Amino acid sequence: MQRPLVITSGEAAGIGPDLCLQLAQHSFSQPLVVLADKALLQQRAAQLGLQVTLLDYQTGCEAAPIGHLHVLHLPVQTAVVAGQLDAANSRYVLNMLTRATQGCLSGEFAAMVTAPVHKGIINDAGMPFTGHTEFLAELTHTPQVVMMLAGGGMRVALATTHLPLREVADAITAPLLESVLRILHNDLQKRFGISQPRIFVAGLNPHAGEGGHLGREEIDVMIPLLDKLRAEGINVSAPIPADTLFAAHRLKECDAVLTMYHDQGLPVLKHASFGEGVNITLGMPIIRTSVDHGTALELAGTGKANVGSLLEAIKVAVEMAECEKTFTTETQRHREKQTKAANL
Repeated sequence: MQRPLVITSGEAAGIGPDLCLQLAQHSFSQPLVVLADKALLQQRAAQLGLQVTLLDYQTGCEAAPIGHLHVLHLPVQTAVVAGQLDAANSRYVLNMLTRATQGCLSGEFAAMVTAPVHKGIINDAGMPFTGHTEFLAELTHTPQVVMMLAGGGMRVALATTHLPLREVADAITAPLLESVLRILHNDLQKRFGISQPRIFVAGLNPHAGEGGHLGREEIDVMIPLLDKLRAEGINVSAPIPADTLFAAHRLKECDAVLTMYHDQGLPVLKHASFGEGVNITLGMPIIRTSVDHGTALELAGTGKANVGSLLEAIKVAVEMAECEKTFTTETQRHREKQTKAANL
């Protein structure tokens, strides 16, 4: 029996419910369960002119046939109007994320895929919230997570995420880079099936510091740490100037790129894959993928929302779950062989 993937429908007034309803038009080999208010989905389906049969989620469910959607009902706090934010429903959004996380931690769900949320309205409701990644890290008691986006033939991970640019250089420390690179290396092995990952590392400064003339972070912080990891057998590059790192011939030689800050790598990836990219959180005990776009309030209820990124996020989550299952099985067999050999 396949464990289902759980899909959180995100901000109730955004395009998340629209995208989840569109999933019913596609065929999946693995069961999907959408977390949402059933009445909200029925209302939005009528608004979009979609014929979707909503099935109450039950443990052990099979993949739903075309035109049907498994739904785990969670009630909204107040009536929802497409495109109009309401802080009263912020708790509903966080309840969704909490339920999905609990289900993944317990083994009920194989992975979670998240539709977009609106950070501002959650904060307006008086609940501190900086984003999916930080919220899920707290729920799973994970001290360090890594944000990675995949698309356009690239995997781009970030050493720092939503920091003002003037704070980035101070944040790039050897302990941070070591933690991020170990998580990236481990998850590429465990959840992407890459036995010997090749990781290219972007320099922080222009021309990777130009031998110290354009900044010393590469010399003082990055190079000693990268040398240390390489000596352990982790395949990481020396700092590479970011303006040439993303050349096609270079990308063919690596499995992932680590950039130092948000806008160093993501503009390149989003240019190549916007609308079909996938946001992936590494380092947690659960698998989580997400769309690469926001709530798009202006598109909610119009039928113009593109489901491509959500479909790709589901595909990646399924692949990651399969790789993790294989990795775990092989690791267990290896340990059993070692134990048997030691007892001979």
